[in-house]
Amino acid sequence: MKSTSTQSVTNKRVPQRTCIACRQVRAKRELIRLVHTPEGNIEIDTTGKKAGRGAYLHPLRECWESVLKGKRLEHALRGRLSLESREQLLNYGRTLPKGAS
Repeated sequence: MKSTSTQSVTNKRVPQRTCIACRQVRAKRELIRLVHTPEGNIEIDTTGKKAGRGAYLHPLRECWESVLKGKRLEHALRGRLSLESREQLLNYGRTLPKGAS
C-alpha cells in the first residue's frame, strides 16, 4: 500500500543548529541568529532569512557574554566586530534571562 501524505508530514525533519558559545545542538527556532551582512555589519536576524553568513546563540545571557568576550563571534562570522556593534550586542544580551544554575 502507498503511504499517505499525512505520514510524510509527521516525519518532517527539524533543522538543527549549534550554539557557538556552549556548542549545544538545538532546533533552529530555539536559537537566535546573528548575521554578517554583505555590507559588513553584524546584526541580529530575527527572521532567520537575512542574506549573509550566520551564527547561532542560545537566548541566554551567559552564551552572549561568553561569545562576546573574545573573538569567537568574529571567527564564526568571518568578519570584524566594531566596538559599537559589540556594545549593542552586549546590551541585547543583558536583556536575556540567565541560564539554569
